[in-house]
Amino acid sequence: MAVLVGRNNTPPGPGQYDTFAQCLKEKKAVFYGAFWCVHCQAQKKLFGSSVKFLDYVECSLANGQGQTQICIDKKIEGYPTWEFTDGSRLTGEIPLQQLADKTSCPLRQSSSEASVLPQ
Repeated sequence: MAVLVGRNNTPPGPGQYDTFAQCLKEKKAVFYGAFWCVHCQAQKKLFGSSVKFLDYVECSLANGQGQTQICIDKKIEGYPTWEFTDGSRLTGEIPLQQLADKTSCPLRQSSSEASVLPQ
């Protein structure tokens, strides 16, 4: 019997924002979220398949009825929450350009993608 614990909808191959997402991780930008949070899902969707490179912390317990200890300890009160090395935080769906400005990570797309950036 197979048990489906989670689902990975990330398409294979390089993503549109791989370099950007890797830079965010290198700059220690941490994305706290919950699997049931529609705003977290929307934030992830902005990154497309590049989401796999983010430093993402799941804050919800598997039953959706509580918070993991790391998120309690970090005093994460809403989702999504981005935390940066200077201790500052941004909450809600954050445009990629704002994350780029905050971290000094260059926001680039692969040449095969459209020239319009999601906001």
